[in-house]
Amino acid sequence: MKVKLFLATLALAAAPGMAMAMCSWERTQQSASQCEQGQVWDSESQTCIAPVSS
Repeated sequence: MKVKLFLATLALAAAPGMAMAMCSWERTQQSASQCEQGQVWDSESQTCIAPVSS
C-alpha cells in the first residue's frame, strides 16, 4: 500500500513539470507558416509579429 501511495504522489508531483516541458518544446517548433494572416515571422524572437512599416 505504501509503495502505491508513493508512486501516485511521485506521478502527481512530476505532472506539472512535464506539462510545462511539453508546452515550451511545442512553442519552439513554431514557424512562419503558422503565423496568422497579416503577421510576419521574426527570426530573432522566434515569434510571429505585426509587420513594421517605415
